Formats: sequence, structure tokens, C-alpha cells
Amino acid sequence: MKTLALALVLLPLCCGTETIYITDDVSVSELFSLRIEPRMFNWTYEGLSEQFHYRSSLEGYPDLPSWTRYMYSKEYHSGFLYGTPPTRTADTRVPIEIIALNRMSYETKRLVLILAVHRKQPAKHAIQMKIDNLNWVHMMDPGRIENLKNIFRNELWPESRADLHIIFMDSAVRLGARMPLRPQQREGVVVHLGSRADFSGRMLDLQEEVKPLYKIASCTYKRTSVQTTFENSGFKLDWCAFRLTTADDDITALPHHPNESLRHAGSHVEKWDAPLKSEIPERNYSDEVAISFAIPGMIFALLICALTIILCFQHEKLMHKSSRNEYNMVPSNVQMVYSQDDTHSTIKLKSLRDAPLDDPQRLSPSDSYYREASPHISNLYMRPKPPPYKLTGNSSPTMNRGATDNEI
Repeated sequence: MKTLALALVLLPLCCGTETIYITDDVSVSELFSLRIEPRMFNWTYEGLSEQFHYRSSLEGYPDLPSWTRYMYSKEYHSGFLYGTPPTRTADTRVPIEIIALNRMSYETKRLVLILAVHRKQPAKHAIQMKIDNLNWVHMMDPGRIENLKNIFRNELWPESRADLHIIFMDSAVRLGARMPLRPQQREGVVVHLGSRADFSGRMLDLQEEVKPLYKIASCTYKRTSVQTTFENSGFKLDWCAFRLTTADDDITALPHHPNESLRHAGSHVEKWDAPLKSEIPERNYSDEVAISFAIPGMIFALLICALTIILCFQHEKLMHKSSRNEYNMVPSNVQMVYSQDDTHSTIKLKSLRDAPLDDPQRLSPSDSYYREASPHISNLYMRPKPPPYKLTGNSSPTMNRGATDNEI
């Protein structure tokens, strides 16, 4: 990798490639951005993906300064050089060397960007925010940056109209945020705005509104009283990352700054006073514990009662059905026959099993119509014949039978 970098640096020099010089005026504690595109090298984009390759570094060094970054956008087919000069670079000229390669013709060109850093009073107050529906490259558009500034100039922070500017800007993913689950979703961009003016009352009220969200890492679902104001301009903010800060010395004291090694102790103070321990409300969890046990207990009791009632009715139904079956059941060893009692001229139903052995009226199985060896019906009781008719009057069946015989 070092050999390739050295070859890219020496290749334009040994081949006599022309060098283009550009000077850009930048200010301390204010973000600058430069779009690197083919027309800067008198080339024409022919519609091929990754047709041009750019490499940037501090002139005479293999890498860029710590406060400068370079990123290439496939969406715009251009490179972007951006950063925020710290206070120590005031009144200096920083040469940035850019080597361009045309992969169609393998032609190389060299461009030297001279950053003339001017001294400027750093911002005393800053706003940190995270925009979820945009990528870092979208904030390189000057028109979109002006739209964001106008929200604060005209609505939320009119006192900053004179010197409101972008302090810091970078991709949320590069600062530790997670990549979106869907590729078509935006990565998000972190933006810091600064001014020397004091915060307005509306800005302080907005901070109090979102202060309970500081303990949450990200909350895209939260809406605030100024949600419509930002959405009408095309910005969807993550209000958990919204902060009002005060920078007393250098801009590197702000969070997410690329040059965190230059942060001084005590140079970053958040505009928020921690409450006293006595002011923090206490919460009693006895009610929650009682409710958490009472509700399941009531449900369990109702289920037990319902189950008990079901089992009781089911048991009573089974008992009633059992008693009815016993009542209708006839023992198989009981033989019922008809008999005629001449004394009372009545017909009685007698059982061969229940009659005593010495009973003269006991009927034998032969007197009944039980046929054990029936060819058609086996082990069944056939219906008995009815008793003979009782004769009426003084006539006797014997006499009648004798008269009949005499006549014959």
C-alpha cells in the first residue's frame, strides 16, 4: 500500500503532468467542503461507474490532517473534501494535494488545494442534532444547508441570524451508529450548528422538552412541538440526540469531533444543571407488586370455581345415569311366569327364583314357556300364553265334556 501511494505521488512528477493550483478561504471553527469532480481536471464524465479515482493527502505527506476528511459518493460520482479547521491553524495556509486518475485513458492529473485559514471567534453556543432521513453527502448541498439554518434563524433562534454557521458534520455510521437494516434507508448524518449569540427562550424550552430522552440512545418515534417545522423543510430529527452545548475554548471540545485528542478538560459544559438528590421523586412499588399478584390470583380463583362447578354437575349427571341403569336392569337368572290364583280370580306375576322351595304354588320351569333348546331363539324367554278363560254359571267343564262324549 505504501509503495502504491508513493507511486501515485511520483507518477505525475516523473511524467511531467501539469499541476493545478486552487485557493480556498476557510475560517476557524467553521465547516468547509469542496466537491472534487472531473471538470476540475478538464475531464468529461462518460457515464461509467467509478471512471475516476481520487486520492487526497497533505502535500508532502501520505495522509490528510486529522481535522480533514475525504469521502467518495457513488450517488454523485464525485469526491468530497470537508473538515473544520481548529484554532491552532489560524492564519496559516494548508496545501492539500489531490491526485486524479482516469481509468479509461489512465491519464493522471495533480491538483493542489491551498486552504487559507482565517482567524474567527469560535462559537460560544452550539446545537447538536442527528438527521435520520439524509446521508452525509446530502448535507453537502448548499441549498439544503441554508434551509436548515433558516429554521433556526427565522423560528427557533433569531438571535443567531448574524453568525449562525455549521461547526461539524459527518456520517452517523462513522460516528458509531448502526447501519440501517434496509439498504435503501438513509444512514443518518450528525450536524452541529454554532453561534456566539445566547440561546433563545424557545430553544431552552425545546431542550427541557427533550431532556427526558437523553437516557435513550435513539428514538425516531418521538415527536415534539417543532416536529412539523423541521419536516416541512425535509428534515426528520432523532430527538434523543438533540443537545444544546456551550464551548468555552476550542471547537474540538464538542462531541463527535474528529480530532478528539485536542479536547481540553473542562472546555465542554452542557447547559443543564443536575438536580439534587432530595429533588428526585421517589416511586413506591408496593401498589405495582400488589396488583401484579392480585390480578393473576383473581383469575386463578375464578378458574378453580368454574372447574369445580363443572365437575360437580358432571358427577351428579353420572350418578343419575347410573341409578337409572340399575333400576332398568333385570337379572338374567330371574324367570318370570304367569300364574292364576283361583281364590281371588286374579293373575299374578311370579318369579321362579324368589319362590321358596316348599311352596306348593311354586312354578317349575316346565310350567313356563321357557324353551331352552329352541332352534330359532336360544337363551331367551318366549312370551307366555294367556291363562284360560274362567267359566261362568253352574256348568262344569267335566259335565259338558261328558255330554259331548255321550252324544258321540
